[in-house]
Amino acid sequence: MKEFKGAIFDLDGTILDSMWVWKQVDVNFLGKRGIEISADYVKAISALNLKTAAEYTKERFQLPETVEEIMQEWFQMAVKEYAEDVQLKSSVREYLAYLKAKEVKIAVATSSHEGLFLPCLENNEIYEFFDTIVTTMEVERGKEFPDVYEEAARRLGVKPSQCMVFEDILKGVKAAKEGGFYVVAVGEEHSQDEKEEIMEVADRYIEDFDEMM
Repeated sequence: MKEFKGAIFDLDGTILDSMWVWKQVDVNFLGKRGIEISADYVKAISALNLKTAAEYTKERFQLPETVEEIMQEWFQMAVKEYAEDVQLKSSVREYLAYLKAKEVKIAVATSSHEGLFLPCLENNEIYEFFDTIVTTMEVERGKEFPDVYEEAARRLGVKPSQCMVFEDILKGVKAAKEGGFYVVAVGEEHSQDEKEEIMEVADRYIEDFDEMM
């Protein structure tokens, strides 16, 4: 594989073993309202940031709460788990150190909220590896589009063709490919129903980051 000058990482489901948190939040939030969670709902919100996911949820289920109230309830349900219980996926820290040793610039591109992921990155002792962090709240469009990856590459000072993107969901893999990045898809239980298509679109598919070393 050719040498790259930059690496951009999604967080949830890619380097953080955190998808269980959002599944539980969804189950608890909708369950309190007598709504059963469905696979198509989970798929629909997977690439959305907190605000657009709240907007979608409010409209889909005709909820009386405001978007801000939905976001606040989700945030309070998730914040403790992110700060204390969310762990890294296998070999993540070792691979980040490997990239640093090779002087590769490293970024985060995420739909998550910094109030959740910053304590998590610090708790898992990987915050210092990242040269920049970009959220979808800082760009025009969500992860169905390459905006967040392009902004991360711009901040790193590297061209998309010189940069790897690591993603676990099909929408993110497709968007990064459309942006001209080399895309490494990361195996994730919650994306198994899309695995075949993910593998077709991505430049490489891994189950563990030790495969990259």
